[in-house]
Amino acid sequence: MSLLSLIAALLLEQFHPLATRKYLFTWMNSYAEFFQHHFNAGEHKHGKIAWIAAMSLPLLLVSLVYWLLVCIHPIFAWIGCVLVLYLTMGFRRFSHYFTNIQKALRKRDLDTARALLSEWCGRSCHELNAEEVARVTIEQALLASHRNVFGVAIWFVIFMLIGLGPVGAILYRLGLFLNMRWGESASEDVHDFGQFAHQAYRIMEWLPLRLTAMTFAIVGDFEDTVYCWRAQAQTWPDPEAGIVLASGAGALGVRLGSTIVQDSSPVHRPEIGMDEEADADFMQSAIGLVWRALVFWLLLLLLLSLANLVG
Repeated sequence: MSLLSLIAALLLEQFHPLATRKYLFTWMNSYAEFFQHHFNAGEHKHGKIAWIAAMSLPLLLVSLVYWLLVCIHPIFAWIGCVLVLYLTMGFRRFSHYFTNIQKALRKRDLDTARALLSEWCGRSCHELNAEEVARVTIEQALLASHRNVFGVAIWFVIFMLIGLGPVGAILYRLGLFLNMRWGESASEDVHDFGQFAHQAYRIMEWLPLRLTAMTFAIVGDFEDTVYCWRAQAQTWPDPEAGIVLASGAGALGVRLGSTIVQDSSPVHRPEIGMDEEADADFMQSAIGLVWRALVFWLLLLLLLSLANLVG
């Protein structure tokens, strides 16, 4: 069921992107704000209670609905899994930005590429040159593919294997969202409150990050991927993101990172990857790397399913 659910959700999103996803994020913002408003007293333990409560309600609800659908008929449970994946994962959340930036760079329309990247990043990128725009776009795509596809799929499969249905996809996406809202908040009022959300997300990310990096090594340049992962990932300001970026850069053979100027201020970032400068061609290679990694996981799931049937 895991393999068919993933394939169906990916195909559904490709042919019919979810136009109302922005309303879903509006609801999630209100949901997180509710728990922050009622539980945030400025201490770590309050953040822990709020995180557990905020996570438990949807996970329990999804589990109950899944088992109810299983009792009615397995096909309804499968449809439920597809719907959950459709809401929580997909390429189309970032692919339109990536594609349009790539087209603009090929047309040498740097102003359009900068504007699109600024909208995607949420920070001004109007002082970047063409190579820096390509570099930052590749970085954004690698992180987005992990968080929107591989991380969700890995936790979905894990929970499906232990019989809890699509709970894993909800767990990962909601954990990521609460970390962004609480754990990475710059507000002093949320700092101690959000520490547990950040710690919990780091635990959830430990396995998916390494599986994503391993997959990049298998479908890309193995030696360069392993070297960059081991030697460069920890130098990135966010070591977790550094695992994805360093392994992706090594797999592609491209140079990422380096200091750039955003919002009229220099952003100091270590240089990771190999020696080749990023451009529109490497952007195309990055999308190819992500698709090869996804196909690899689908084939692996197919082999595991066949082995289970034979067994």
